[in-house]
Amino acid sequence: MPDKKAETTPAPTPADPAPAALNRRDTLRLLGAAGVLGVAGPLARAQGTTPAAPAAAPAQAGNLNGNGFYRQKIGDLTVTVVSDGTAALAALLPTWGANPDRQADFAATLAEYSVPATNTVNHFNPVVVDTGKNRVLIDTGRGGEAGQLLNNLRRAGIDPASIDTVFITHGHGDHIGGLTQGGKATFDRARHVIGRAEFTFWTSQAQPNAAVQANLIGLKDRFTLLDPGGEIVPGLTSVATPGHTAGHQSVLAVSGDQKVMVFGDAAGHFLLSLRHPGAYVSFDTDGAQAAATRAQVFAQAVAEKWWVTAYHFPFPALGHLRKLPEGYEYEPTVWQWS
Repeated sequence: MPDKKAETTPAPTPADPAPAALNRRDTLRLLGAAGVLGVAGPLARAQGTTPAAPAAAPAQAGNLNGNGFYRQKIGDLTVTVVSDGTAALAALLPTWGANPDRQADFAATLAEYSVPATNTVNHFNPVVVDTGKNRVLIDTGRGGEAGQLLNNLRRAGIDPASIDTVFITHGHGDHIGGLTQGGKATFDRARHVIGRAEFTFWTSQAQPNAAVQANLIGLKDRFTLLDPGGEIVPGLTSVATPGHTAGHQSVLAVSGDQKVMVFGDAAGHFLLSLRHPGAYVSFDTDGAQAAATRAQVFAQAVAEKWWVTAYHFPFPALGHLRKLPEGYEYEPTVWQWS
């Protein structure tokens, strides 16, 4: 999808105990307040306010969840969603719900969940999966002045030089833009991996766009090309999820009986793509195929109780899916500070 300018979107900081009966719909509504609540602590420190906390707390604050990243232990895996920031979005429709005959239904669902239809933001969420033996970055954000990935990796305590594998779900600019800086590989020590069909499609264009020229063609000798079902590193497997692009591949990470699906863009919108079977987004290459892929992977995620994370879901973009009488619903994870 087109490159977008961004600002880091911090995560929510609950200040008071939540009512015991807080339901899933209220939780989804609260996602919209993440930016306001998340900045309160850092802003107070910047203004010299003395926090009511033990003396050791300020030294730890930079590594607490919410400062541009969210870390979750899943089995023996450490999964860290690392925000690349957000971009202003003047109108959610029809971009994130593109079926022309369903616009009224989409608008009604947004209103039902109190999700703003205008003057909102688009999130960008690369993911680091640490297996204990490998540290894998999945997608690299937009790069350039807009991208916040490198800053937020460091806030999470992840040295970019420690990334040993970079996996690219597909060739859109907001996923590959962070692969290079000034014509050089950003993750110079890392093995670079992408789907074979996806790489071939983008690099064989008669007039490839600037992002492809710099980040795929410019690094062509670094890439390992993988077919669907291939092992990225032990414990992480590529999964064919076509439709958003023809060669899109997601990542399934497994540790014991725990699984997490890193969707990339295969999941679409966190509300409309789930609540409305058959919905597609404007930048899906093949809307019908994308919707069919979503139906398949959403059903599997529920049946096998996968953790899920998706690139454009609201930060921290990590949780589970549940089946509704029609469609599905996203359940954000219960917030943990570490």
